[in-house]
Amino acid sequence: MASTNHKILFRLIFLMVKLIIKHPSMLLFFLLFPVGWYSYEIFIARPALSFQGVPQAQSWLSPSTWVRTLRSDAFLVGYSDIRGNPLWVSYKINMVSKSAKRLKRPSTFKPDWRSINKVIYKDYTHSGYDRGHMAPNYAISRLFGKQAQLETFIMTNITPQKPNLNRKLWQRLEAAEIKHFTKFAKNVWVTTGTVFTGTKTYLKNASNVEIPDAFYKIYAIQTKKSKPKLLAFLIPQNVKGNESLAKFVVTVDKIELLTGFDFFHELDDTLEDKLESEINSQNWQLAKVANKPSRY
Repeated sequence: MASTNHKILFRLIFLMVKLIIKHPSMLLFFLLFPVGWYSYEIFIARPALSFQGVPQAQSWLSPSTWVRTLRSDAFLVGYSDIRGNPLWVSYKINMVSKSAKRLKRPSTFKPDWRSINKVIYKDYTHSGYDRGHMAPNYAISRLFGKQAQLETFIMTNITPQKPNLNRKLWQRLEAAEIKHFTKFAKNVWVTTGTVFTGTKTYLKNASNVEIPDAFYKIYAIQTKKSKPKLLAFLIPQNVKGNESLAKFVVTVDKIELLTGFDFFHELDDTLEDKLESEINSQNWQLAKVANKPSRY
């Protein structure tokens, strides 16, 4: 995949140079095109996939928060080539139509040609960790189709998760977000990612993939008649899988403290401070789904 994309890129560059030599006036177009593309990314495409601003590092001096923002059809990834992990992923979901197709799960995961740290499928093999999705396969595939689903199986969207977490508790939370939380607003914005707090450990087959200590999910909704509502979870690796989801509810402030990122920074500062310091799980009727069993 990577070599094919590189061949296409080199071919395009060759054709551009050839065209400019033949038509010098085209140089202006090729100079303005990157500016237009970058403006589209920053001011239109990326904001459309994040609630109240793309997550920002609280301090650019800390390498632990250095990411490159990678955009896919239905989600954004803040990817750390240093850790070999997505530090944050953001996406928007809504209620799934009854007519939405159920797509077959892809048989493998693909490396991301955009990444510097080339993480591959086999890095996780026999490691004791699942290839955990941050942007979820089920919701993305049902809402946005096959191409978007395939992009959730690119390794920059994947992180090491213990089986009891990935197949049980995390699956339960993903089910709640698409089947329950979408009842409360037209759109549900999700920001999810990894937390690193302890001694650095790596996959035994891949010293370029650091193992997170925990994971977070932050949900946001807003209607025309009400202020935003937030719900945040912080879930450690070593869960049994059958715990109540309510056990892991925290403030957004706590996640910001642990990750070094500033979420929803485009909100009015007073409102942001209030929302991020509160816990209001009753707004989401969490009790109705907190103890539902996992699919596996």
